[in-house]
Amino acid sequence: METSITCCSRGAFLPNVTSQHSTAMMPPPSISPSFCKSLKLSSLFGEPLRVVPKSSLKASRTKNTSAITRCEIGDSLEEFLTKSTPDKGLIRLMMCMGEALRTIAFKVRTASCGGTACINSFGDEQLAVDMLANNLLFQALTYSHFCKYACSEEVPELQDMGGPVEGGFSVAFDPLDGSSIVDTNFTVGTIFGVWPGDKLTGVTGRDQVAAAMGIFGPRTTYVLALKDVPGTHEFLLLDEGKWQHVKETTEIGEGKLFSPGNLRATFDNPNYSKLIEYYVKEKYTLRYTGGMVPDVNQIIVKEKGVFTNVISPSSKAKLRLLFEVAPLGFLVEKAGGYSSDGTQSVLDKVINNLDERTQVAYGSKNEIVRFEETLYGSSRLRAGVPVGAAA
Repeated sequence: METSITCCSRGAFLPNVTSQHSTAMMPPPSISPSFCKSLKLSSLFGEPLRVVPKSSLKASRTKNTSAITRCEIGDSLEEFLTKSTPDKGLIRLMMCMGEALRTIAFKVRTASCGGTACINSFGDEQLAVDMLANNLLFQALTYSHFCKYACSEEVPELQDMGGPVEGGFSVAFDPLDGSSIVDTNFTVGTIFGVWPGDKLTGVTGRDQVAAAMGIFGPRTTYVLALKDVPGTHEFLLLDEGKWQHVKETTEIGEGKLFSPGNLRATFDNPNYSKLIEYYVKEKYTLRYTGGMVPDVNQIIVKEKGVFTNVISPSSKAKLRLLFEVAPLGFLVEKAGGYSSDGTQSVLDKVINNLDERTQVAYGSKNEIVRFEETLYGSSRLRAGVPVGAAA
């Protein structure tokens, strides 16, 4: 199988995989010839890579980051980002991550699964797909030249990516959420959050300037939100390898759709058990895959529903605030939804350490009111008559 690497992708600089068997992995159109003149050959995984010299890059930050031109359905990723923000560093970083997601999608789709792991090639090595995704994302952040620090669930320690503090960003990511279900061909995904400067602790999810997830299923999509741009936006990977803007979500309404995680907690958390019983009694539709990315993504795509992952005395919190909960909370709240750890928005929780964990619920306003009142007797979102399961 032929494999090639490119990074001259309308402003993005990262390896892409193209294959004679997959038109979806073809490289997108290149950026302007004058800009490409500054590229020089390097190598990645033993294959050619065109990399922008770091000295040619300059941060462009302004206080006014409101949308310059209205973004439209049908825009390419680069067009959308260029219209959305004057911050060229953020544009480059989000483009590079988009190229990484495209490569990861290919590697997941062509992984060999057997025994307890799914593997694919990473240069001359064979790696489990979650570690392969992890390495690709770190490479993407390095080549962006605007990432100062990065860390992941697989490497939960700050890694210096060489970018600037002023005008740069720090990124936390879960490289492949749901990697244990790749062999069953369920949808899996990547999650990441982007913070300004060089801090990933002592900050909150609300401090993020961007967050995104890549969804690798029957379709490959890149769902992102920017701090100063309304809505959460979905981009579809087309056959020619281009990301195209296909959906904008600005409101999460009411609807009987639920995704209950960590159901073992109902054994010794009677309030969670009561909440689940309410969903069943009220004939909610169960839509739960065991993957956090698709289960939260469906709330944004369907514009309704609720996702819960609750703790109990015997079932402790597993979801990490930095790598999963805060970035997904940013996406849901930018889409017009709400999030909660039981008493507050997950975006208001201070991230005290890289491995901090929490329970969480995402959904419409009424679903989060119901979640908080059922588990804790009151909701910050509403004072007055309890609803549903809390009644």
